[in-house]
Amino acid sequence: MSPSETGPPAGALPAVAPQLRSLRRRASLTLEAAARDAGLSPAHLSRLETGQRQPSLPMLLSLARVYGTTVSELLGETPAERNAVVRAADMDSTAAGGWTYWPAGVPGRGMQALRVHVPHGSQGDIVRVHPGEEWLYVLRGRLRLRLGDTPHRLAPGDSAHFDSLTPHRIAAEDPDGVELLFVHTLLQSPTAALCLGPIHGGTT
Repeated sequence: MSPSETGPPAGALPAVAPQLRSLRRRASLTLEAAARDAGLSPAHLSRLETGQRQPSLPMLLSLARVYGTTVSELLGETPAERNAVVRAADMDSTAAGGWTYWPAGVPGRGMQALRVHVPHGSQGDIVRVHPGEEWLYVLRGRLRLRLGDTPHRLAPGDSAHFDSLTPHRIAAEDPDGVELLFVHTLLQSPTAALCLGPIHGGTT
């Protein structure tokens, strides 16, 4: 279904028209190609870019997807400055589905980095299948990783990088558990629980 072509009153979003045009050009898309991908007519997208019409929220969501950006950027909002460096003292631990993890990156990025401790016996029988990619690196202990029907045992210094649509299980082999560096492209999504399990005491 195409996004609704009704929107807020004229003048409600004064900054959006030039921003829409700028982001389309940044994405190297013609008016026709962008309109087709967003489910709009070229004429309607042209009116949005010239300020003759204002976009509805469904339109903004569709255009953000097409341009590879966020609704906030479409609206011309300047994102808050994010520090590139995360200090160890600022890494507060959070429990999630039996695991303990510490954020090793900053929020609002397309991927998230974590330091994770997986205790022995935690979630080893849970098979996970979800969109995204995962990369993990074993810091301490030994890890049992099953990808599809293939089992793997990883020791400190070993790593794995795989498509998360491959059914996978992660479990600690040692009684003291295993500690990992973990990078994922999905952890900021509401479906993060498919990977980490139910979250208690914090969010990703």
